[in-house]
Amino acid sequence: MKNLISERVADFLKNYPPFNIMDTDLLGELSQQVSIIYKEKGSLVFSFEEEAHPHFYVVHKGAIELTNPNVKSITDYCDEGDIFGLRPLIAKENYRLEARAYEESILYAIPIAVFRPISESNQRVSNFLTESFASNLRNPYQSRKLEKSGISTSLNAQGNLVIDDFQPIRYSKKLITCGPNTTIQKAAERMTKNRIGSILVCENNLPVGIVTDKDLRNKVVTGTFPITASVRNIMSAPLITYPEKMTIAQAQMAMMKNDISHLILTKDGTSNSKSVGIISKNDIMVSLGDNPAVIVKAIKRAKKINQVKELRKSIMMLLRGYLDQNLPMALTSKIISELNDTCIKQVIRLSLEKMKTPPPVQFAWLALGSQGRGEQLLHTDQDNALVFEDVPEEALPKTTTYFLELSKKVTKGLNKIGYEYCPADMMASNPKWCLSLKEWKNKISYWIINPGPNEVLMSSIFFDYSLAYGHRELLNDMSDYIFSNVKKYPIFLVHIANGALQSPSPSGFFRSFLVEQDGQHKDFFDLKNRALRPLIDAARVLILSHAVKGISNTWERYEKLAELEPNNQDLYLACSYATKALLKFRTKQGLLHHDSGRYIELESLTKEEKMKLKRTFKAIKEIQDVISIRFKVSNILG
Repeated sequence: MKNLISERVADFLKNYPPFNIMDTDLLGELSQQVSIIYKEKGSLVFSFEEEAHPHFYVVHKGAIELTNPNVKSITDYCDEGDIFGLRPLIAKENYRLEARAYEESILYAIPIAVFRPISESNQRVSNFLTESFASNLRNPYQSRKLEKSGISTSLNAQGNLVIDDFQPIRYSKKLITCGPNTTIQKAAERMTKNRIGSILVCENNLPVGIVTDKDLRNKVVTGTFPITASVRNIMSAPLITYPEKMTIAQAQMAMMKNDISHLILTKDGTSNSKSVGIISKNDIMVSLGDNPAVIVKAIKRAKKINQVKELRKSIMMLLRGYLDQNLPMALTSKIISELNDTCIKQVIRLSLEKMKTPPPVQFAWLALGSQGRGEQLLHTDQDNALVFEDVPEEALPKTTTYFLELSKKVTKGLNKIGYEYCPADMMASNPKWCLSLKEWKNKISYWIINPGPNEVLMSSIFFDYSLAYGHRELLNDMSDYIFSNVKKYPIFLVHIANGALQSPSPSGFFRSFLVEQDGQHKDFFDLKNRALRPLIDAARVLILSHAVKGISNTWERYEKLAELEPNNQDLYLACSYATKALLKFRTKQGLLHHDSGRYIELESLTKEEKMKLKRTFKAIKEIQDVISIRFKVSNILG
């Protein structure tokens, strides 16, 4: 008679390492010995220094929190399919961590006595368990150094801080070679045929020298050597070689230091390994075309909108490169946002040139929403507004007409370079979003004094703003007015807080992803609404409550909150980390699928990707709990 329970256990385990590399029959036998354990939320699985259990664990449903009570920090979270409690199997010692159910969980207890012979007879299984035991990664939410944006630094292979251009240099992998006994004439013919300025000289498949156009001019054309001589007479040797991973700045420095025009890249960076590529000065010049400073200059020189459009493609290539290199999200976002802002400024400048007259008064173009927060990395829709200086009542219609005409040119230009029109028409080309300073103050007062659902929505978009172009004093005046009004009407914060709790939950029973139930994106996970928006909304209301001006970026808001409220520092830094992780994930998904990255097909994700997403959910839940308690509003999540 079949044991249906053990079959279900085996069907689950076979999807996760190291069980997925075990023999099927052996896994079936092991599954018959597995115990199923239920743990309520908050209950202990084992405590620090507790005597070793006769089994280790696999999470079937739920999540387990591992903590080190000595330093009072969370070491890791174990999710579906994760193994924990390996110390009795590997080290045969008492536990050095505490394991507690982060939520209601079901565990599979794997008997060590049965599993040890399997591990000892299967090297791959043994290696996996040893590596898992050794990799007690700390929780990225805790004690994290804040990623400071704006400093162009990275760590090299030795862990030293390097100030450089982050981009890896583009180089040629198609190597044209010859032997040291090849005649100069044959080598020159090969160079001409392949339209290259150098040829690599190899012996026994290892690089020993290089012949360049300069060598031909200086040593052959001058008559020093005949064309019938071998290349060993004119080649530059010994070679100076480098590993294949080089940044632009490193390549430039290497060429200047050694007074050479070509760099040879080898597998291990020495001349004792096979060559894999060659870098010329021309390669550096081409790579510099994607240097942020060069792109900024090119954008500012653009005379037509189409030129800006083409340069925006370079920004997207740069974004892909930064994500591939796994640069800190704060820095990536800062660079890309600065480049996008430069595009917007140039579109506004070009639009102003098309106007018949200069602006009648000072004005400011405001970037709103994700763009205003410096979090709009992909080509999504535009949200913007325009504020101009107050004018006499009789001059208001004419002044408004001027700025509306300008705004229509700008929004059209932004659309041309890749920003979709806002579906809700929240753009400066809409008369409702193109107002004098006095008119904006009246609108803001109405939102704050009469905070209905629509007013809360409008203010939530508008309060995430930054200056894209124009007169900063107008922006500062508006900020002062907003905070003074919020102080007069504190009930407004309660409504904003309530709005921050309206985003649907990202997870359900046993931390399963809650997906869309109908519509075009049925069965997809809404990353924007369910994960990013709750963090963004919470940061906004908290920073407003502290009357902190000039910070619109979500993770920077949380980092500021961590300074202002040391008792909540860990939570705020967790929220900062989660925001960056989610934005990075959305950006990668958007680039992969050529869309906004908002809706995620869960089946396309790896287990690791799902785990990374789920780990941000803890911060979401906890920050919403803080909002609910602090502002005394009910959490009425749908």
